[in-house]
Amino acid sequence: MTTQTARGRRRASGPAPEPRPAAAVMADRPRDAHRDERRGRRSPFRQVTDFAAASGVGQKAGIALAATGLVLTVTVPATGPVMATNTGSPSGSVSAAVQPDVTAAEAKIDFNRTAITTQGDPDGKLKQLLSAQSVGSITRAASSGSLGAPLDQMKTASPFGYRVSPITGGSGEFHRGQDYSAQCGTAVHAAASGTVTFTGWHPYGGGNRVVIDHGNGLETTYNHLSSSSVKVGQQVSRGDAVALSGTTGASTGCHLHFEVMVNGEVVDPTGWL
Repeated sequence: MTTQTARGRRRASGPAPEPRPAAAVMADRPRDAHRDERRGRRSPFRQVTDFAAASGVGQKAGIALAATGLVLTVTVPATGPVMATNTGSPSGSVSAAVQPDVTAAEAKIDFNRTAITTQGDPDGKLKQLLSAQSVGSITRAASSGSLGAPLDQMKTASPFGYRVSPITGGSGEFHRGQDYSAQCGTAVHAAASGTVTFTGWHPYGGGNRVVIDHGNGLETTYNHLSSSSVKVGQQVSRGDAVALSGTTGASTGCHLHFEVMVNGEVVDPTGWL
């Protein structure tokens, strides 16, 4: 019940009505039945990234690719627990592993092996050189190094060619070989394999002399020797001791006079040593 005041306002004269109780909403909102299943299923890309993050592969691969400039596409085999998924088959089998597929861009791979060098047979090289062409047409570049040193220590005393004669002092003498300083009694070695064709006294100033024929018109001679240890017809090998140095014949001191002859004509020995 209400009453009206003098100012026209109404005032309640009875107890206030009780408020209506709020209706409790108990029913759940409808949800997608497959929502939880979709949340538990990860995409292939998510599986790969999770695997890389767990094993550290992603960081290592990123560093390697940044350093080499390679662009790689890798499919990781589904063999681990992270990648294996149940296909729902009754047997519960795991999906077959996919082989890695790797591609590279702007990659240069060198398969060249390290160069292998061997020391060949010098006599074999000389024989091949002599048999390949006429000895007279062999160039200095081709013959260089084909003969071995006749002394252990090679010190030039007088070169090949025209010179002032150490005997007469006259100019214009043609020196037929190369003189090398050597004390008397120093071992003299064969410059290459061959056959001894002369050993004895040389009547034209060479003193005690040894001549070795190496075949195809190539010969070497060893002069002013104190003695020799070979005989005519003997086969010698490169480096064999054939004599001892001396000062016999037209000589002013102990040394070795070494000659190289091609088809009977002397040539500069430095072109063959």
